[in-house]
Amino acid sequence: MDVLTNDRLVDRTEVVVRQRMSGQAAGHGMDHVLRVLKSARAIQAEAGGDLNVVELAALLHDVGDAKFHDGVERSAEFAREILGDLGAESALIDHVAHIVDNISFRKGIDASELSLEGKVVQDADRLDALGAIGIVRTIEYGAAFGQPFYLPDADDAKTGVGHFHEKLFKLKALMNTDAARRMAVEREEFMRQFLDHFLNECDGSR
Repeated sequence: MDVLTNDRLVDRTEVVVRQRMSGQAAGHGMDHVLRVLKSARAIQAEAGGDLNVVELAALLHDVGDAKFHDGVERSAEFAREILGDLGAESALIDHVAHIVDNISFRKGIDASELSLEGKVVQDADRLDALGAIGIVRTIEYGAAFGQPFYLPDADDAKTGVGHFHEKLFKLKALMNTDAARRMAVEREEFMRQFLDHFLNECDGSR
């Protein structure tokens, strides 16, 4: 098998990921992946790191999302399979798989330390959960999995509004890079303004 150049490897990986994720939605589809890729490139331009690793990890970070694989996270497994089939070097495969396996919010304290490239991709992924896109993705997820966006007088219910407080408003403080922190400030402020308006229109209590 011919060894692909960095650009060709990224391009070929994108083709495969598009095929693998063709039926995946709920705010975690290919549109999300491409936004993460774009943000990761912008952050890498300031923060540094190997752009090739950043691009591949961004493309592959949700290819085996647990929500679409019976609750089992398979992104690292699929990343190894895809990059191996494309003839990538073993060290590159290991690096990308490690990133993909350790960037999720749900991994929490169990996650292994990320490389600079991993921190860049993690920031890009977290940024896509904020701002106008973050609001839309929360609603998309709820529609797909039967989670209401808001239920008055049901504080213990799982809702989109609850998700804002349980996860999304925590992300700004968890950003790794200065570039991502700056982007997160504006996006979070937009979400907070939206939520204030939304709750006021719903029940006039805010």
